[in-house]
Amino acid sequence: MPKPPLPPQIASMIIDYARANAMRKGDHLPAQKLADNFRVSRSPVNEALKFLENQKLVRREPNRGFFLVDDPRHTSRNLGGPVSGETGEETYFQIADDRLSGNLPDRVSENEIMRRYALSRTEALRILNRMSREGWIERLPGKGWEFRPTLTSGKAYEMAYLFRMAIEPAAILQQSFQVDAVAYRRARDQQQALLDGEYLTLSRSELFRINSGFHEMIVECSGNIYFIESIRRVNASRRLAEYRKTLDRTRLVGQSLEHLRILDLLEAGDFEKAADFMRFHLDFALKVKTDTTLE
Repeated sequence: MPKPPLPPQIASMIIDYARANAMRKGDHLPAQKLADNFRVSRSPVNEALKFLENQKLVRREPNRGFFLVDDPRHTSRNLGGPVSGETGEETYFQIADDRLSGNLPDRVSENEIMRRYALSRTEALRILNRMSREGWIERLPGKGWEFRPTLTSGKAYEMAYLFRMAIEPAAILQQSFQVDAVAYRRARDQQQALLDGEYLTLSRSELFRINSGFHEMIVECSGNIYFIESIRRVNASRRLAEYRKTLDRTRLVGQSLEHLRILDLLEAGDFEKAADFMRFHLDFALKVKTDTTLE
């Protein structure tokens, strides 16, 4: 797969940076500071700023640099290019969104799902069984299905991230922590594939699987069964919230680069720096993602 052009990727990271740092309309975007933050030269940053200027998201002032035209929280999403359709998954994501929005009760029947979403019984069962395998609904004895608890408020979502910020760095610092070379290589391949363009084309469910799987794999290296069970539970509870958050893909390039940095530190045996960077990674993601509500 050909790599997407670099300027849109860096442009997405610039908007991401502006949101995370609570920048507002008219604020200056210093090219060197951005280059240092992204660990790239000034050249791709300048190209990205020109890209944003063409998109009328920033303005250039002679001898002064680039400035935000609007509040970055209101900037349109998916600067990296068009997202391919999630063909065949429209109903699945509609059910997820309806549940997150409170438009579905805790318990539903197959007939209700069939009627509400114009599905055959086979189609309804296929989606319900998929949801069951993913852990956000379960079949009741007899008839009916019950949704399992998920994060449905901004406050709960924030608390989940704060919990992860406590657990994941601590897992890295466990004396029992061991690098899994095979798992790390597989994770590197996945993250590189995302950087090579898959972040634009994969479905939200697949993106969630890769991201949550990365973090679970790191925690599993601790060998601590309580840490491992905890991260799996919190990941299952945030699935629907992440589906909605992933409508904005501007964060995904930076996220993959940060994942690769974590692997670099772990493979180098610098567990303290890896734990510190994991905490930074989660904190930065929280700041970016709580820029919008779960509504």
